[in-house]
Amino acid sequence: MTAADPVPTTAPAGSPAKRGRPGYDRDGILDVAVQLFNEQGYDATSVSDLARRLGLTKSALYHHFSSKEELLSVALEAALGGLEAVLDQPAARTGAASDRLRFVLTGATDVLVAQLPAVTLLLRVRGNSAVEQAALERRRVFDHRVTALVAAAQAEGEVRDDVDAAVAARLLFGMINSVVEW
Repeated sequence: MTAADPVPTTAPAGSPAKRGRPGYDRDGILDVAVQLFNEQGYDATSVSDLARRLGLTKSALYHHFSSKEELLSVALEAALGGLEAVLDQPAARTGAASDRLRFVLTGATDVLVAQLPAVTLLLRVRGNSAVEQAALERRRVFDHRVTALVAAAQAEGEVRDDVDAAVAARLLFGMINSVVEW
């Protein structure tokens, strides 16, 4: 075969023939949905937009997810679940507050890097739907838990106390969350 020869259109002998379009599993659909939500905004993205990007019919998409809101919910769970899991680990609950804070900041950064598209989406949630409002409430609880940890580290004298603990926590997570823009 030379470069001028056409590419064979049949599969090699003995290999099964492929039919139809390449399929997507739930994770593949979710990845594309999160990418599209981050590009266009969740509210501005329709199920038709998503089906078109995937090369699927809407009914094929609904085979995997019942709604656009379910896609959002699953994506936000990846981000929030990962962050909450860091706070629930023993190293975040026992020991010196400054060590626990260091562990939480490192763990949160690891979650952000591992779940970058989902965390990016979380940071763009505005509370326009019940799913978004629930995510924002979970984020507030997470922020309060981190603020309490900063306050405990301040009380131990390991973190400067001339800055309010809530402000310090916001500043710390402002740095971490800026990774989505890098």
